[in-house]
Amino acid sequence: MAVSLQKGQKISLSKEAGGELTQVKLGLGWDIFQGAQEKKGGFLGKLFGGGSGGDSIDLDASCIMFDANKQAVDAIWFSQLKSKDGSIVHTGDNRTGDGDGDDEVINVDLSKVPANVVSLVFTVNSFTGQTFETVENAFCRIVNANNNTEVARYNLSSQGTHTAMIMAKVYRHNNEWKMHAIGETASGRTFHDLMPAITPHA
Repeated sequence: MAVSLQKGQKISLSKEAGGELTQVKLGLGWDIFQGAQEKKGGFLGKLFGGGSGGDSIDLDASCIMFDANKQAVDAIWFSQLKSKDGSIVHTGDNRTGDGDGDDEVINVDLSKVPANVVSLVFTVNSFTGQTFETVENAFCRIVNANNNTEVARYNLSSQGTHTAMIMAKVYRHNNEWKMHAIGETASGRTFHDLMPAITPHA
């Protein structure tokens, strides 16, 4: 059974998974509201917009890799879908979120993450500049890619005038990988705009 995290909580991924985790998937999702019409989907259904027309929102997931000095080593986002070392792969930008299922997922091979990288920070932002006032039920979750079991989920309220969120961090501690539920709001069209807010959490 997956652990449900509270804001600020930290867990050991291997303990929650019942063994060492090497291949994980991180999904970021929420429901999109357009007026009074609620747009819902599956695990990441309706993730990046509520369909066609001017009311859709193009939200983007990013992963920033940091070293021990809180310096960004690499970034995985819609303009670079794979880390330079090959350990992290973004499934691609989905601008509509149509259909159920995994619309956007970031795959991480923890065994291949370079030794100098100590943390992976996951964010979402509204590229079109629309606010999260039309977003509800935001969550991120870690899935064991070897058996597709959910290891941990973090649900949070995200509605507000911000245009981005720093969702969670996966980091090394005492030779094991842990997850930290961050859930801080920010503003920016891409992760570049968010760096001053992201770095303190790295």
